[in-house]
Formats: sequence, structure tokens, C-alpha cells
Amino acid sequence: MKQLFEKKSWWKLFLAAFGTLIIIGSLIYTKNIVDVLSQDEKTRAENILVAVNAINSPSGQEDYSLPLHILQSNKSIPVILVSHTGQITDGINFGEKNDSDTTYLRKRLNALIESGAEPIVDDGGQMLYYESSIFIDYLSFFPLIQIFLIATFIAIGYVAFSSIRKAEQNRVWVGMAKETAHQLGTPISGILGWVEHLKFIRGQDEEIKEIADEIANDLTKLDLIADRFSKIGSEPELSIQELSPVLEKNFAYIEKRAPRKVRFEINKQESKGLYGKVNLHLLDWVMENLLRNALDSIGKEGLISGSIHADQNWVHIDISDDGKGIPSNKFKTVFKPGYSTKKRGWGLGLSLAKRIVSNYHNGKIFVKESSENVKTTFRISIPLVKKVHAS
Repeated sequence: MKQLFEKKSWWKLFLAAFGTLIIIGSLIYTKNIVDVLSQDEKTRAENILVAVNAINSPSGQEDYSLPLHILQSNKSIPVILVSHTGQITDGINFGEKNDSDTTYLRKRLNALIESGAEPIVDDGGQMLYYESSIFIDYLSFFPLIQIFLIATFIAIGYVAFSSIRKAEQNRVWVGMAKETAHQLGTPISGILGWVEHLKFIRGQDEEIKEIADEIANDLTKLDLIADRFSKIGSEPELSIQELSPVLEKNFAYIEKRAPRKVRFEINKQESKGLYGKVNLHLLDWVMENLLRNALDSIGKEGLISGSIHADQNWVHIDISDDGKGIPSNKFKTVFKPGYSTKKRGWGLGLSLAKRIVSNYHNGKIFVKESSENVKTTFRISIPLVKKVHAS
């Protein structure tokens, strides 16, 4: 399952890289076009200066049709003509009123000079400053508009596709969960009957009785699990509960089933009297999942610790272990469906835990800290109920 998740991640990276290449290619291609058009406009501006000089320096024999055609054909390039003394002599394509407004033309000229624009200078010292045409401006912004439209289309498509996929996943999960609950019902009832029969025929044997009681506890837990599965997809009932006993109960249950060299500790100094509105069955599920993951992480020997404390608005339940640890770049990944470090894991435990805490309890669950072979802490944060009242 981990390999499947990693393949999915690689596909995302590949698509992101491919999209980036398309964007870069579009930018480079557009820049090349802009460069070609800019060079063409520079050539046209040079021709305009030649045409102006031809008209302003008559010898009595010239044919002015070509210079006039050059000037009249320029409908897009804004041009400012400046004499060798620095006086503005003419303006073209700034608008009918602005072409003769020296104050306006001086502002545009100053802006061009400040931007580093180089003038075209003829032999007599007359200078021509020009601005890029509006077509080049439009073309320069075209890649950004293109990227925005493509990104918007992809984002809308992604959101729509994700919503459909999540809805389908929810239907599959709900159907699978309810069918699992249904299938568990019959064997659980049968085994409970056999346990009661064992107590009846061997009830005097204390060892047998203790074993039968533990089997009954496990069956009760299985029955709770089946009940949880049957309720997936429906709104759970929440009630105000003190959270310290819930943590202690789950620690006690897992401790009896853990290797002897695994130690369990709960810091009870700050945990008393802290309440939250929870569904006990579902919260038990989350805590059990975190405790079993902690057991898997430390193996046959180590420490699992728990604590509860509160701030102004939240009750924080911390479950820590001194096992292998989690890389910092996987803190969020571990909660995604399909991610698992176990060879036979399905990668659904933490995903379901996050769904239970976030969707049903309006809370948060996350990796608070992790250092390799030192300490890993998962935190469950649930809204604090400051004043206990009837639920």
C-alpha cells in the first residue's frame, strides 16, 4: 500500500513538472515573438526618423510619397521627436490632443528616460524616443493570462474531481463498514456463547476463569468495533465526558496485550476535571489506533506515555512513544488514505482517526513532534467544555 501511495505522489510530481515545462515553454516562445516584434518596431521607428528628416529637409526635387506613407502607416508606435537642443518637436500616436501637448509629452519623455530607453539619433543630433506598441504590451501579458486561465480551469476541474472522488470513497467506506459490522455479528455472538459455556463447565478453575474473562473483554471490544463500523456514515451522538478516564481505560486495555518490557505511563497531574463533547466509542477507536501504532513503532521494549492538558479553548491529548520516529516531511502524509509503513498495512487507521476527530468532533489530530529513535508525539485536540451541563 505504501508503494501505491508513493506512485500516486510521483504521478503528482510528474504532472506538476510537466505543467511547469509547458508554462516555461510558453513564456520562452512568447518572449521570442516579443523580441522579434520589438526589433521590427525599432526598425520602423528608425524609418520614421528618416522620413521626418526627408520631409523637413527639402531640396526641391524629392518625392515625398514614401516618407509620407511611412509616417501615415504608423498607427501603433508612440513616438516623441526631440531636437539636438533637447526641445520636443513632435509627438505621434499619443492621442489627438496629447500629440501637441508639450507638458504631457515631457512627462512621457521623462518616464522613458528614467526607464533606460535609448533614443535613435540621426546625423544632425535629432533624437527619436519611442514606446512599445499596445500589441507588444498585450502579447507580453498574454502568457500570464494564459497561465491564469489554465490554472483556474485545472483548479475547478481538480476540485470537482476531488469532490466526486471523495463522495465515491465515502460510499465505498460506508458500504464496506456496514457489511463488516454485519459479518462480525454472527461469530461474535457464537464465541460469546462458547465463553459462557466454558465458564459454566470450568468455572471453578481460576486460571480458566481469568482467561475466559479476558476473551470476553476482547469480544466486548470486537462488539464495540462492529458497532462503530455500523455507525459510519451516520451522525454520531456526542456527550460531555471527562477525558482522563477515557485515556486511562485505553492505556489499561492495550497494556494487558503488550509485551512485558513495554512500559506505560500517564501524567495525571493536569488531566483531572477536563471535559469535552465526544462520542466515547469513536474516541476509543482513535486512541487505540494511536496506541497500537506506538506499539508497532517501539517493538518489544520501550515507553508509551500519555498526558492531558488544556489551554483556553482546547483539551490536548498527547500520546508519545520512544520508537522509530516519523520524518518531518511525512507529518501530514501519515494521515492520508493508503499511506502505511507496514508491509501488510492498508493505511486507513490514521486516515479514519483524522476523519473521526475532524469531522465528528470539530477537533484536530496531528504529529506534534518526532525525533528518530527518541520520541514521537501525536496530539488530539478537542474543543474544551468549560462548564459541565446536561448534554
